[in-house]
Amino acid sequence: MSQDLAMGAYGFYVWSAIAVFFIVLLIDTLAPLARRRRNLRELRARIARQENRRRPGTEAKQ
Repeated sequence: MSQDLAMGAYGFYVWSAIAVFFIVLLIDTLAPLARRRRNLRELRARIARQENRRRPGTEAKQ
């Protein structure tokens, strides 16, 4: 079994390439989720700032 994992003299190269692949795959999956959360947080803050700017008794500009 250890010879199967060692893959001859290329085991280190093969297993490190597989590890890098899965790390990149994980980052490629999580990055859009983090960007979406950040965009939603910024949008909520922008809406809150706009709401705070409105004065009582005045209509919102459209």
